[in-house]
Amino acid sequence: MKRRIIILLFVVLFVQIVFAKDQPTKSKITFTVSMENPSAHYFHVEMNCQGTERQTLLLKMPVWSPGYYQRLDFANNVENFHVTGTKGEEIKWNKVSANAWQLQSNNTGTLKINYDVKTVRPFVGTPYLDEKKAYILPAGVCLFIDGMIDHPAEIAIKPIAGWTKVATGLDSLAGKSYTYSAPDFDILYDSPLLVGDLEELPSFTVKGIPHRFIGYQLGNFDKVQFMNDLKKIIEAATDMIGDIPYKHYTFISIGPGAGGIEHLNSASVSFNGAGLSTEEGKIRLFHFLGHEYFHHYNVKRIRPIELGPFDYDNGSRTKLLWVSEGLSVYYEYMLVHRAGLSSTEELFNALRNNMLAFEGKPGRLYQTLEQSSYDTWSDGPFGRTGDDVNKTISYYDKGPVVGLLFDFKIRELTQNKKSLDDVMRFVYNEYYKKKKRGFTDAEFREACEKIAGASLADEFEYVTTTKEIDYPAYFSYAGLKIDTTTKELPGAYLGINTRERNDSLFITTADWESPAWNAGIRARQALVEVNGVKATAQLLKQTIERSNKDDKVTLTVFADKTKKTVEIPFANRKEKSFKISFMENPSDLQKQIFNEWTKSALLPH
Repeated sequence: MKRRIIILLFVVLFVQIVFAKDQPTKSKITFTVSMENPSAHYFHVEMNCQGTERQTLLLKMPVWSPGYYQRLDFANNVENFHVTGTKGEEIKWNKVSANAWQLQSNNTGTLKINYDVKTVRPFVGTPYLDEKKAYILPAGVCLFIDGMIDHPAEIAIKPIAGWTKVATGLDSLAGKSYTYSAPDFDILYDSPLLVGDLEELPSFTVKGIPHRFIGYQLGNFDKVQFMNDLKKIIEAATDMIGDIPYKHYTFISIGPGAGGIEHLNSASVSFNGAGLSTEEGKIRLFHFLGHEYFHHYNVKRIRPIELGPFDYDNGSRTKLLWVSEGLSVYYEYMLVHRAGLSSTEELFNALRNNMLAFEGKPGRLYQTLEQSSYDTWSDGPFGRTGDDVNKTISYYDKGPVVGLLFDFKIRELTQNKKSLDDVMRFVYNEYYKKKKRGFTDAEFREACEKIAGASLADEFEYVTTTKEIDYPAYFSYAGLKIDTTTKELPGAYLGINTRERNDSLFITTADWESPAWNAGIRARQALVEVNGVKATAQLLKQTIERSNKDDKVTLTVFADKTKKTVEIPFANRKEKSFKISFMENPSDLQKQIFNEWTKSALLPH
């Protein structure tokens, strides 16, 4: 018996050795990012590759960073590219495309690639370095080896003196200062790092999971109260989905500005605590943070199938950004309200603003919601610019409106037993947790109709066509009324917005078919004179305020290197208010739907 056991152990060991020899050796890829001269705005990167023996190696830089659906062409900022081998010998290379370098590596065991990255824009979607902080967006700093996205990577930071803190969602390596690991390059590219003399707010836990807020120039405000309120938003989201899929979460504040980008267990946000000084600013900021946080569910895990694995060479187009972005806007409102941080009136106003923005654009007659999602790579997230802006819509405007309609319809069909919340939970559990993949357009529709227990063909026409929305019908399901009558507003209407820059006044927008539009006034033209007087924003404002619809104004503009003067008759602006109010005698079901929707009991009984 003893001899048999020894023979069996020998056989098992032999099989393991043979099997191990047949397995591909995992590479070791490390990055060291230094920043010796911050005022020059350059990162220096040293990339070391071991276990990557090939006759040739193709190194690439992503052309975009997931979460920001535009080409950013990071490789354009790579300079002083240099490669050496195991013994320090020069390795020949060729730039074979806009974002790819081919190395004649000749099976070299170790490769060292050195290069500089020029940073040009302080923005959440691009790396940036200055005297105050370093924002390392790995997609714009770290190369990858073609075909080896699934290999692990390490990134070490060499901060300048006085920069002692790093904010990131990556796990730190024990025993190595300022060094972090990623199981693959998808995780690395999804994990920005902020380095500097940073401030960290009091952290909190939700179901035992730590949540941090750390950043640069956070400002002066009640930081304890702010974190208490933020915790309520996190709790509202996690209670809704019923699961927390990360070990820790970090809000990374890069300083004042605009914009935010979501990640698996962090969010990069432009943040200014001064916004908390007014109630309106506070609600706007909570909506923003709630939106970026909810994205770790909706887009990072509840995701269209096209959004992972990512196409780092071309970008990843999908028709479902109305779900990923539009429904995240809808839920930013709902989570803040359910957290008790906004009133019912503030909830109504947030939704109303989206309706006004969508319905006020002629693009609603030309572009569908799914087209808006797919075309964002060329149109931009808020639609095209120039005259073509009038042929596009934004999924940030129509998406949350359609989300509201779906929510009310599902509640009405199921006698308030199910809602859009159930759809989000279902796709999270079915596709992210069970099938470990994204969903197709058809599968998302099937999920909605499965929860509703009926066809939602009429509702999906709001996604796939430009059909006019029947607002009153859907709001009535929750015992609400909405004013969709067209009314004339008092005062004179011209139809332009302007911005002063240096000593000049420029037209930023011209409303489609407004008096100014019909007279040939367009965005980006310089407004030179108003009624023969040098144009200023104040003069234009006063002229409009003192006029009525029967008056005229003479504008002189500079466009296409030509000065022209036009006389424009004013008009009355016509629009729908989309004011939301309560029905007088709602049914029991209507009251139940409203109360469950808002998690309150405010509808008159």
